Amino acid sequence: MSLIEANVCSLNDLEDGVLKEFEIGTEGGKVLVVKDNGQVFASGTKCTHYAAPLKSGAYSNGRVRCPWHGACFSMKTGDIEDFPGGDSIHAFETEVKDGQVWVKAHSDALSATGWKRTKTCPSHSQKSKELFLLVGGGPASATCAETLRQEGFTGRVVMVCKEGFLPYDRPKLSKTMTITADKVLLRNAEFYKKNDIEVLLRTEVVELNATEKTAKLSNGETLKYDSALVACGGNPRPIPAPGFDLKHIYSLRDPDDANNIVTLSEGKKVAIVGSSFIGMEVASSIVKKAASVVVIGMETVPFERVLGVDIGTALQKLHETNNVVFRMKRVVKEFRGIEGSVKSVLLDSGELIECDVVVVGAGIIPNTDFIKGASIEARDKSILADESMKAVGVEGLWAAGDIARFPYSLTKESVRIEHWAVAQNEGRVAALGMLGKKAIHDNIPFFWTTQFGKSVRYCGHVLSYDQVIYDGTVESLSFVGYFIKNDKVVGAVSIARDPYVAAVAELMHSGNLPTAAEIKSLGPIELLKKRSKAN
Repeated sequence: MSLIEANVCSLNDLEDGVLKEFEIGTEGGKVLVVKDNGQVFASGTKCTHYAAPLKSGAYSNGRVRCPWHGACFSMKTGDIEDFPGGDSIHAFETEVKDGQVWVKAHSDALSATGWKRTKTCPSHSQKSKELFLLVGGGPASATCAETLRQEGFTGRVVMVCKEGFLPYDRPKLSKTMTITADKVLLRNAEFYKKNDIEVLLRTEVVELNATEKTAKLSNGETLKYDSALVACGGNPRPIPAPGFDLKHIYSLRDPDDANNIVTLSEGKKVAIVGSSFIGMEVASSIVKKAASVVVIGMETVPFERVLGVDIGTALQKLHETNNVVFRMKRVVKEFRGIEGSVKSVLLDSGELIECDVVVVGAGIIPNTDFIKGASIEARDKSILADESMKAVGVEGLWAAGDIARFPYSLTKESVRIEHWAVAQNEGRVAALGMLGKKAIHDNIPFFWTTQFGKSVRYCGHVLSYDQVIYDGTVESLSFVGYFIKNDKVVGAVSIARDPYVAAVAELMHSGNLPTAAEIKSLGPIELLKKRSKAN
């Protein structure tokens, strides 16, 4: 490891709030540089999630937001401030001498193997006797466990996972369906061992008594905990139709499901029940392998509830161009089989769809039946939590991920959001709360989907809106749309227009929502620059 000190640019090369990438050293290393109100910051160049180029991201108030999936990093420290991802980037020392910008960086931080920075978990000789229980092996629990150790907790951390896999990158399952769990682990077994995080695989909490702070496990053990996070997600919503128990009807929940679906679909007829993200991503992934793919949806067009009719229509046409067939405004009445395996699906219209494989993407029902003593929302079985993700009305219990219902920071509406990065942020906030530190869940939801090479970005949580202002044309799949409510931008969606959605997310994060007039006249990128200079 060697220290590189190099003149990377002139101060005049930098414009306030504009990200620029420069070479450093002679081995092809690069640094990201930004000038902000007289200060110059330098950092790593790639997002630690999927290695997106941060120079194409959005910058505001000392941090950069990834253009692809919304992760945020401090340019001052390199620390990750919002998810997805788990690692930080490197921050480098800068100095301005005679109008020239100099950067100091260690060579390993610029290398292909050392560009990510995993926050250290301090070791302690004195161990606490406390036990913190994490129910579930998804992103919320994984992030919670890491945060607890990074913040200095020395007691037992026990993560109970129903699946037989360590926490893994679930969003990849519907996009790369041949992938195996070992290729998408968030952390390997050595990481959990090194940081003294106990992971119980193929184990469930069969009863959690929030009043007595006890948890009965499927292996017969009973744990007495001091604090607990419930983040066990949900169970796939079943289709209330005869024949749903036939073979070769799948819900995509784990790598084995993904592998089975893609293998069985080869040269076969596939029916997909559900026209939202999981269903449409699966259709995109398997249509070239399958003999046919038919998507059955209750909406007028796919994604109608979230993205609206215009965008849903354009994405449906994209799928149809790639030989996906749609039956919209339809409900499955019966699954029919031969010798125990599904062979057709009967619709409410009377049409019979022949199929050898069925994939169901109809959402989830929060898995909370095993919990006693917590406030459960009757309409969807979610756990009611406050802005710190602490369960309402009970001590020592937090909730995160798909099962948690909490007040959305921008509107205070009670919401339940099934997004990967939201769950990670909730896990971090819960960990801080479990340690007695004040933290609130105020991230701007950011999600994405990729279909036939077209990436959709979306930020916000828009339950209703007055209008959508478009820049670009939806039909050509190159646009950004701004959801307007009470003359304020409350969300955005784009295809092929990075980093517009990332910029909107930064504007929303400030709490000062842009007006419709501001977005029309300046757009989010210029508006972000203007506001940064004003600060």
